[in-house]
Amino acid sequence: MPPRPRSQPRAASPVAPEVLEQALAHLVRGIVAHPDAVDVHGRPGRRGPTLEVHVHPDDLGKVIGRAGRTARALRTVMAALGGPGARVEVVDAGDE
Repeated sequence: MPPRPRSQPRAASPVAPEVLEQALAHLVRGIVAHPDAVDVHGRPGRRGPTLEVHVHPDDLGKVIGRAGRTARALRTVMAALGGPGARVEVVDAGDE
């Protein structure tokens, strides 16, 4: 049996950070009651982009979800788009 070919290393982020921001903002706006208060900012990190989601205080529970399931699902989608290094942080707009 011939040896298995080695897999090629993955690119740091297959999708541009701006596209990740727009996609995440679109997903979050579909979940919350105050879509105008949603703001997504990306910043580069060592492993990949970090996306901060700022939401209205009333919507924080909806974005996090029961036992963090919604937030985990958002992180999974962003990791699929932006690579395994893409991170999502949910921030309460009242914290600023």
